[in-house]
Amino acid sequence: MTSPLRAATPEEQLSEVTRGAVDLHVRAEFEQKLKASYDSRTPLVIKAGFDPTAPDLHLGHTVLLFRLKRFQDFGHRVVFLIGDFTGMIGDPTGKSATRPPLTPAEVQANAETYKQQVFRILDPERTEVRFNSEWYSKMAASDLIRLAARYPVARMLERDDFKKRFREGRSISIHEFLYPLLQGYDSVMLKSDVELGGSDQLFNLLVGRELMKDFGQAPQIVLTNPILEGLDAKLIDGKISGDKMSKSLGNYVGIAEDAGSIFGKLMSITDDLMWRYYELLSALSSTEIAARRQAVERGELHPKAAKAAFAKEIAARFSSPEAAEAAEAEFERVHAQRALPSDIEERALTIAAGQNSMWLPALLSTLGLADSNSAARRLVTQGGVSIDGQKARDPALNLGAGDYLIQVGKRRFLKVALRENTSDS
Repeated sequence: MTSPLRAATPEEQLSEVTRGAVDLHVRAEFEQKLKASYDSRTPLVIKAGFDPTAPDLHLGHTVLLFRLKRFQDFGHRVVFLIGDFTGMIGDPTGKSATRPPLTPAEVQANAETYKQQVFRILDPERTEVRFNSEWYSKMAASDLIRLAARYPVARMLERDDFKKRFREGRSISIHEFLYPLLQGYDSVMLKSDVELGGSDQLFNLLVGRELMKDFGQAPQIVLTNPILEGLDAKLIDGKISGDKMSKSLGNYVGIAEDAGSIFGKLMSITDDLMWRYYELLSALSSTEIAARRQAVERGELHPKAAKAAFAKEIAARFSSPEAAEAAEAEFERVHAQRALPSDIEERALTIAAGQNSMWLPALLSTLGLADSNSAARRLVTQGGVSIDGQKARDPALNLGAGDYLIQVGKRRFLKVALRENTSDS
């Protein structure tokens, strides 16, 4: 049986693990590491660190995990480092003020949730989970002082967020300077060959390279990922443009969502954004993605079919192939055939005492179809709400007692039984 380390040439591995990457430091060194690994059949140590502060993952968080999976599929050793110690400091990257630290209990709870979620992507049998408290809990104050002596303050102030806060006279706590230093020392302890991170983490990852040299180790390769754009991003002037995927902006796909929701959300993206998602999230090789894109450009494959194939791949990954098949069939039935979903939720609501109708925006927010009355007004004004198959464009509309089929956007349906209040006043 061929070892995974010999299943692809160093050149093929380089192409796959770097696709869509932002920064690569240093390419020539990486090529040498991959060749040495291939020749000796010795896996590289691939490190990625996570502070357990936001355990509810969406696709934007998984860009790094998918890249780790590609390394793993080539036979390399993936170390998933949970920063249970550094999580109590709080990564200051991109922050305009000192971030409050997590308690040990919060760190542990979030760490367990992370472990559960990442194994939807990574192979648990081939993933080494480590905690940086393994070495920091044993570090004496004198050890920390010696570590701090290895990096100058002037270099720390080169970081954009530190530089800006210093220039504006805003507080920077000493412990924040320690964060990149400790992240870099993690690489020393793990003797990592490659470290992955978001493009906003470049400074911290490069600190790791410098510390490894200082400790007499071969410096790690630094590979950074782009920030994934949300579902509403579009192609503008030849470039995908839009806000990053974020739960607060509502333009996200959560990996814990059901297959129908994942499939439906991904079918809503533009054709241009689809190829961006393919590059960063699909398990297909670059060659396979290019072939599929060429088939679309030649008219041999409809863009909708290519999008459905991608949506089904992602839905199957986080649910099951059977659930993804069912999601595709339901989507086709509802959207292509203009049929209603087969499992519309039913709700009953009572009009306030002394009233004979209910204001539509208040109804939508009460039902959880909008976050607030003002958000509901915007939905109605923008044509995003239908009642019994007809657009409701008047935000002043009031509904009397009756049964209604309410649709918000393309995928949210609710049958509402609105009843008068018959209780004694």
